Amino acid sequence: MTTTPDADRSSTPEQELWLTPGVRGIGAASFLADVGHEIPTALLPSLLTSTLGAPAAALGAIEGVSDALAGAARFGGGVVADDPNRRRKVAVGGYTATAVLGAATAAATSVWQVGVLRAAAWTARGLRVPARNALLADLVPAGSYGRAYGFERMMDNLGAIFGPLLALGLVAWLGVQWAIGLSVIPGLLAAAAVIYSIRHTPRPTGRDKVPLKIRVRPLLRGELGRLMTAVAAFEVGNVAATLLILRASDLLTPGHGTQTATTLALGLYIAYNIAATLASVPAGRLADRLGARGPVLVLAGGVAAFAASYGLFVVTGADLAVLVIPFVLAGIGIGAVETAQHSAVAALAPADLRGSAFGLLATVQSLGNLAASTVAGVLWTVFSPEAAFAYLTAWMLLALAGLRIRPRPA
Repeated sequence: MTTTPDADRSSTPEQELWLTPGVRGIGAASFLADVGHEIPTALLPSLLTSTLGAPAAALGAIEGVSDALAGAARFGGGVVADDPNRRRKVAVGGYTATAVLGAATAAATSVWQVGVLRAAAWTARGLRVPARNALLADLVPAGSYGRAYGFERMMDNLGAIFGPLLALGLVAWLGVQWAIGLSVIPGLLAAAAVIYSIRHTPRPTGRDKVPLKIRVRPLLRGELGRLMTAVAAFEVGNVAATLLILRASDLLTPGHGTQTATTLALGLYIAYNIAATLASVPAGRLADRLGARGPVLVLAGGVAAFAASYGLFVVTGADLAVLVIPFVLAGIGIGAVETAQHSAVAALAPADLRGSAFGLLATVQSLGNLAASTVAGVLWTVFSPEAAFAYLTAWMLLALAGLRIRPRPA
């Protein structure tokens, strides 16, 4: 019986074998690396304030500089990742350096040492992101991008859940500095997982190195350019999850007290991460089943979930049962959006510019998140939390409109 390619895309052997050893290796690397970097991230405030006696302003400055360097490194890492040979080295080196530098903060004896090590670790982390994403595209056929990137996002979100829990256990057992130092173990295991994945990746056919060249203009043409415009609109409204936690804490404090409200807000954040974990693979599977337009449709669904979540934060009160809804919606939204963004870029970017495309995506994400959190924070302080979330909701609706008017990809 003859069937059309779209009749049952998941029935071909190529599709059934999308979860290859290489894809599993990338997923394991994302899980282990997230466990490794969540430990020093969770314990950095305690190290700075309690152990080294630094003020809270030092933490803000260190995190701000580190995030900025990570964003710049992602763009540069994308240029390097255009070369199939270099992207392998950058991926392994980035995972290794992040693990070692992050764990080394345990031995810091001054605030400036923590700042330098944190900034260097985040720079290495930024460099590896486009290389990892480009490697994943090398491992599967185009019809399986959604599931492959959904699996990687699911494993990353699992690491975000398990890492802080492991940090709590290690602190109770060994103390803050030992816990940070031991974070090098999952980090190095992540590098080993990347090496395992590379060994199961088809070797590049060309032996000559691709010249390092910044090529942004070709990425802003056609369907990929229109996608990036809609993604930019989304990211300008994609606020850090810490503001969701703060909003929940503020609402719950009058009725529960500060300590209980903080605990409940963290519980809601865990629900957010669980929702993101559970949504990633189904979102990727749906993107694959819907064909060429699938990633954009799934991306639109994720943006709509964020719009609903932020809209609820504008009108919701201090009812814990009601607050669960916007947290879960935001978790589903981020699981769908990240999966769809990666699979869409992999499908639309020219093969020789795939690294640069992922680097540009990561840069847009970083700058957009910075703008979203900064502006929302100002609106929150000057006007009200409701004004901040109304502003964010407006950007989600603009992004959704941008995705709806995009022409159908060829």
